[in-house]
Amino acid sequence: MQDVLTEAVRTLRAHTDALLAARVLTSGDQVGSIRRAVSLQAAADDVVRAVVQQAREEGATWQVVGAALGVSRQAAFQRYGRPTDPRTGEPMDTTPLDGVAELAASVIEDLATGRWSRVTDQFDPTMRDGLSEDALAAAWAQIVGLSGAYEGHGEPTAVRAGDVTITTTALALEAGDYTVRTTFRDDRTIAGLHILEGQS
Repeated sequence: MQDVLTEAVRTLRAHTDALLAARVLTSGDQVGSIRRAVSLQAAADDVVRAVVQQAREEGATWQVVGAALGVSRQAAFQRYGRPTDPRTGEPMDTTPLDGVAELAASVIEDLATGRWSRVTDQFDPTMRDGLSEDALAAAWAQIVGLSGAYEGHGEPTAVRAGDVTITTTALALEAGDYTVRTTFRDDRTIAGLHILEGQS
């Protein structure tokens, strides 16, 4: 484990040196500077990941890790954990579905503009059987009736949980805040759609 941490720190140092050197040698290259800063950020995250894994191997609980990171133990696990699939004993894929933030945002935009069929057309068979276009429209009307017109939404966050990717998006209406939790299958169909009062 120490080798992984040493290599992560070495890579971080190389990215830091590259960013600092480029700022001197190629001043005015804002795009290049941004790209180098993003690669530096990714390298720093690799260092944190290695330190977290080392702490876990030495017995630190997810509660301790989360407290050190300033997040809940579940958020720490979702970011740095290595879940094992209980069905196979193999490590689980923790990479969210590609482009899922855009999918989640488009669902909210479709709800807000009354394009119910565009949402229900994305439902998987179970969702389609359980929630009709009319029922979806009625649910949205009830939310608008309680909290007023749609004002906007935040940037969706995504986490992979087993065979699905779950997005969480803050939703703002005139007189209330909500959280939209959308579950997507790998084929990009919607397996779950929940609009919860309050922001999480």
